[in-house]
Amino acid sequence: MLVDTISAAAREAAAAAERAAGVRVRELADRAELRAASELLRAIWRPAGGEPLLAPDLMRAMAKAGCYLAGAYDGPALVGVCVGFFHPPADAALHSHVAGVAPHAQGRGIGFALKAHQRAWALERGASTVSWTFDPLVRRNAYFNIARLGAGVAEYLTNFYGPMEDALNRGEESDRVLVRWDLSGTGPAAVADGADPAVALSEGPDGWPVLGRVDAARVRVGVPSSIGALRRDEPGAARAWRAALREVLGGLLAEGAAVTGFHRAGWYMITKPETGPNLG
Repeated sequence: MLVDTISAAAREAAAAAERAAGVRVRELADRAELRAASELLRAIWRPAGGEPLLAPDLMRAMAKAGCYLAGAYDGPALVGVCVGFFHPPADAALHSHVAGVAPHAQGRGIGFALKAHQRAWALERGASTVSWTFDPLVRRNAYFNIARLGAGVAEYLTNFYGPMEDALNRGEESDRVLVRWDLSGTGPAAVADGADPAVALSEGPDGWPVLGRVDAARVRVGVPSSIGALRRDEPGAARAWRAALREVLGGLLAEGAAVTGFHRAGWYMITKPETGPNLG
């Protein structure tokens, strides 16, 4: 059957990703593993007051309920965690709530290995899609989700979580982009290097956002080189970027435009819907 073929290929791809990253990804279940996973997530996000991002008892309940909880191990050391849960339609779609890699282990492909494992796990349980949210200002995440994994942008969510008090998001409104990953897909489409679309938003020489034109059929929407550095060194510029991206990318998506890719240079590639002739 086609489904079995896709699942087998997904398992092979997951194993290859683990070998490339030098880790072993497996499900988490017992209390000691879940405590370690909770602590790793807390260390990555550093919530205010030292509270856990996900409490071990909640993770224990999620594991018992059949949700997705997995860890990436470099030898005996836990270096990555990914947690998700099913959502309607029942068992057909998984929502990946959080995924993180220890700072010292980033850049090795561990995040990709976690997502490859998640894909194989979900396919084996009959799911066809995985959804998740990410901060659209974080260039590396946009490239990873859209260009490497091939997830499709579904919606712009304004201040989705409300105020967040962890070290990565403190002082920022929590705008997010919702993506959906078709697990049976063949992978991301290449971003064409042909004629450049119009520039709707770009980064100025001073790092601040520069508004462009949004009236073309194809546009590109830029994000800053490092939003993390702006949040640390120039919070006013970071807030200006949030407002500008909300206006431009959020506005285009609300009007029915589609994200067709993410260029490595830091551009969302956007195509507007075709409009028929005015017969009025």
